Amino acid sequence: MNHLAFQSYLDSLRVQPQQKVSLKKDFLTDYDRKSMSKEEGEQLLAEGIQNLSLMQDKLYAHNRHSILIVLQAMDAAGKDGAIKHVMSGLNPQGVKVTSFKTPSKEELDHDYIWRHYKALPGRGEIGIFNRSHYENVLVTRVHPEYILSENLPGIDKPEDITPSFWEKRFKQINRFERNLAQNGTLILKFFLHVSKKEQKKRFLERIDDPSKNWKFSSADVEERQFWNQYMEAYEDMLSATSKEFAPWFVLPADDKWFTRLCLAAIISREFDKLDPTYPIVSDAEKAQLQMMREKLMQESNGD
Repeated sequence: MNHLAFQSYLDSLRVQPQQKVSLKKDFLTDYDRKSMSKEEGEQLLAEGIQNLSLMQDKLYAHNRHSILIVLQAMDAAGKDGAIKHVMSGLNPQGVKVTSFKTPSKEELDHDYIWRHYKALPGRGEIGIFNRSHYENVLVTRVHPEYILSENLPGIDKPEDITPSFWEKRFKQINRFERNLAQNGTLILKFFLHVSKKEQKKRFLERIDDPSKNWKFSSADVEERQFWNQYMEAYEDMLSATSKEFAPWFVLPADDKWFTRLCLAAIISREFDKLDPTYPIVSDAEKAQLQMMREKLMQESNGD
């Protein structure tokens, strides 16, 4: 696959605003193996990681923008591995990864976005949400009884949660992300689209390989019975919340190396659009630098 063809392919992974998403029809969990070899992909991935390292340095020095990367997926889709590999070339001082678990009592006493505000990246920084505020329209959509823990006015039982409730949440999330974007945050959201068959394979590997036993949770297997409900929740979420200022990308996740390649390539490409630059040094500052250089050169080597 040549460069132009690959860029066109990456475009096809983007969910367009107002697009009515069908994960079965619109996005594959696998890729065409004839289009690219694993060796070619690994070379492209290395180049993408190198570019991310350079861009991160400029982002930090420029200090005008921040980047928020959101990763959502079914269990065993490869989020942790993708973060580890794609972000390997970045300076850890400028990157913060936050994994959101079941909300605490303190978090439940605030609105559902509160804990995510606290984890947002500052200017010049990159923030990665491993799961995110979208859990509040995914897991809670499949298990509406979880909403009761939020003690919301007028919600006393699951039957009180109507379709309009979810529509309001989508609008709230869109407003949240629009505000971030308007204040200098580049938002990139990725759904790692793994097949049910591949998930089963990875669960079995976690059971059969002692070094992976710690990754296995029986609760993950129990959630497989809700697979179709999760796919419907993802489709509605992708359709309602992919915007020009905060797009969703659906990455094929049955082959981990290809998922990582697409992730790095898209981040690198969108990163480039920010065009961060190193601060311009004034003539007076340049003169000062030359004075300091001369002073250093006048020192004896023994000092």
